This record gives sequence, C-alpha cells and structure tokens, in this order.
Amino acid sequence: MMGNETGKARCKRGRLGRWMTAACALAAFAAAPAFAAEAKTAKPWPVKVVIVTTFEIGADTGDRPGEFQPWVENEHLDQVLDFPGGVHPLRTNASHDVLGVVTGMTLVNAGTSLMALGTDPRFDLSHAYWIINGIAGVDPQDASIGSAAWAKYAINDVSRLIDPSEAPAGWPYGFFPNDTSAPNQRPKQVHVANCYPLNATLTEWAYGRTKDLKLPDTPLMAEIRGRWKGYPNAQKPPFVLVGDSFASDYFWHGKVLNGFANDWVKLWTSGHGNFVMTEMEDSAMLEALQRLDRMHRVDLDRVMLLRAASNYSMPAPGMDIVESITDTHWEPMVFRSAWAAGSPVVHELTAHWPQYADHLPGGPAHAEETEYCHYRPQPSSH
Repeated sequence: MMGNETGKARCKRGRLGRWMTAACALAAFAAAPAFAAEAKTAKPWPVKVVIVTTFEIGADTGDRPGEFQPWVENEHLDQVLDFPGGVHPLRTNASHDVLGVVTGMTLVNAGTSLMALGTDPRFDLSHAYWIINGIAGVDPQDASIGSAAWAKYAINDVSRLIDPSEAPAGWPYGFFPNDTSAPNQRPKQVHVANCYPLNATLTEWAYGRTKDLKLPDTPLMAEIRGRWKGYPNAQKPPFVLVGDSFASDYFWHGKVLNGFANDWVKLWTSGHGNFVMTEMEDSAMLEALQRLDRMHRVDLDRVMLLRAASNYSMPAPGMDIVESITDTHWEPMVFRSAWAAGSPVVHELTAHWPQYADHLPGGPAHAEETEYCHYRPQPSSH
C-alpha cells in the first residue's frame, strides 16, 4: 500500500465539477482491510510539513496543472500512497517528511478528507506544519490575480437568506446572520461556528518570509489586470499580502455579493479581519483541524492558510456579469503562484527542522480572538 504505485491504481476524476465515482468508492472500500492491517504493523512516519490542496485537473505530473501538480513536481512528491478515506491518492517525498493531500473541492469534501488524514495511523502529524494552499477569487479592492494572501481568519457561510427581490426595502442583499432579523446585526447566540482564527504569529512569520517575492506573471494576466480601471490594487503585478478567506459552497460573483463578503468578514471578526479571498473549503478544514487538535493528533498552532487569486470576485468595469462568472477561472500560471508563495516556508521549515520541531517560528502562538472567533473552542456539554 505504501509503495510506489502508479497512476493506473488511481481512481480518476473528470474536470473540476466531478467527484468520486461509485467504482472509486467500491475500490477504496475493498482496499480498507488490507490498508488497516498494514498500518498496524508499521511505525508512523514523523511528518514535518503537510501540503493541502483541493483539486487536480488531470494527472499529478506532466500535463495542464491544477493545485497539486506544482507541489508534486517541484517538491519531488514521487511516492504515491493509497488513501481510502479521501478522494485522491496521497503523495510524499523520498524522506517521507513532506506529505501532500488533495481534499476534493467544497466544504463536504475538504473537512472529511482532513479528518481521514488526521486519524490515519500511518503518519505522526503531532509536530507537522500545515499549509492549506489553493486558488481563490480575489476582491479587486485588495489584490490582483496571481497574488497570494496569508490569512489570519477563515470565515464560514452559515446564514439566513431571503431572495433579494422579496427582501425589505433598504436591505443591501438577502443574507443575514442566524438569530437576527436583518443584515449586519450581531447575533446574541451562535450555534454553528462562522469564524476560525489561525495562529496570527505564524501567519506574520510566513508573510515576512515571502512578502518580497516576485510571483509569476504572464501577458494574459497583465491584460486581465488592465481592465480594472479605478482599482489600483487589482492592476498591480502579483504580490504577497495578508488577507482573510471566506468559504462558501456558493460560487458567488458580483459587486453586491462582494460587498456582502466584506461586511460578513467584518461582522464575525469584530472588524479585525479583511475579506480578500473567496473559496469553498477553508472553514471546513479549520473545523477538522480544531477537532484533530483536541484529539492530540495535530497541533493547531502550526496551521497556515495561503490562497492565490485565480479570478476576481466581481466583473471588471463594463464587463457582463454572466460573461465574467463563466469565464475561465484558472490561468495555469496561477497554480505556480500558489506554490511559489508557499514553498519558501516549506523549505525553511524542513531545512532547519531541529530549530522548528519543538519551537514555533516567530514566537509563541497568538490568535486574534473576538466575540465570535475562538481558537480552541471546547465541544458543548449538552
């Protein structure tokens, strides 16, 4: 199971919208008993860094890249491992200290895959650093395509919704928090988490190591940026910044919903956060990692979140909104941007492991908690 399996053993997926087939699920089920028996006899591998991506377009190497391929090819993740609890085989390097996972897209896949990885007996993840790394839509008020943002918060999308055509006069949009009666009201009680703070000390350390990077750029990316008259940050060549991530299973788009995302992030972070990236997985991943931290399987202090912009979250001035949302949302070089911004952190951690194995870079862990953002929440007793 832990040998050098090739692509023929892999359950293949189609382009981005397809998930595991029934045949893939049956194959994983059939493999599970042998997988479990082998895991019991092997000493867990002590992993230093886990690379978390959400999808791959085709093969892991040699064709048009998705999120995983730049990591596989550049970090030499050459060994393929069965992963019955996931949607895609794992990969590791020759020394077995850097591990790569493809979680599958959307909240339901992302959180489940990380729970499966975190409880996998083959790996000792107790000292592993995690880099959640993928593409996202970007707020043109903050950054440009190809830019990469390290997050201090991941925000969830649990809400109430009224069709805007039926909403009361004066509402800016139809979304509003549970246990309230209008947008941007602060709920007295929160039953489902909508805010996941990360170790801000580690975020700032990672940003400090990468803020001066020159990220990949192309003539097509420059052409797209040129459409954004009146949005100076959207016109800049790709750069690294600090900015927060809003996860939703809606692939939303447009100026009104972009305003909602900014308001939503401000509400749940009590004004400390800034919406920059929109994606479909991060809150579920942070929920899984919080639970694994309580189980002493992972260390939440060692989790980082880095998203690279593949598209803008609203149309450029003068562009039709349907044309904008249905446009191709992944210029191939953007996937390399995600790797280029994250890989210096991986290299620093692995090259100086005696320094970082037991001591967090940047100093003691500190999360910027707020009324609704709790770093290590305890499960309810009732």
